[in-house]
Amino acid sequence: MSTPRIAVIIGTTRPTRFGDKPAAWIKDKIEADGRMSVDILDLAEYDLPFFDEMASNKWMPSKDPKALKWQEDLAKYDGYVFIVAEYNHSISGALKNALDQAFVEWGKKPAAVVGYGGTGAARAVEHLRGIAVELRMVNVASAVHIGGGEFMKVHPLGGNADAKVSDIDDVLAPSAKALIDELYWWADLLKGARAADQAKAA
Repeated sequence: MSTPRIAVIIGTTRPTRFGDKPAAWIKDKIEADGRMSVDILDLAEYDLPFFDEMASNKWMPSKDPKALKWQEDLAKYDGYVFIVAEYNHSISGALKNALDQAFVEWGKKPAAVVGYGGTGAARAVEHLRGIAVELRMVNVASAVHIGGGEFMKVHPLGGNADAKVSDIDDVLAPSAKALIDELYWWADLLKGARAADQAKAA
């Protein structure tokens, strides 16, 4: 069976966002592990409209070309790593909208999370896990939380605009390894299960 494909999804779109840094870091980690291929999907590049379809594509096809492109790209992957900032104790509006713009494509695939912020986006991650269940994803329990003093070491708010997440790798590496190991287990398992389902339906 082919190597599982993973999409790292940057969950914010603001010009001043921090999310591209942890996205690049976890992408490098997955590539170094070697068991999965990985790409970054940047919500800022999709310019998704607010969800205004007649219904979810669980029930009928979407019509907006931008939503269709998003769905087509998501369908290529066997699992996802969401880069999550905490906006007022939850995920960003941009990420919630992107999640709502698909249904079929998320199903029976693992969802892992790298969260960042004062509390490592813990509350936003918990909200995302509930959404993932509704979208028929499998939550990867192991997560990376970049928070507290370690967050300030690599964020511009701490006066470290040029810092990289790799600068605190010694602290994050164990969590990253646990995330990648569990993500691979689920991605490989579910990739085979989906293929078996498709074969039965053919």
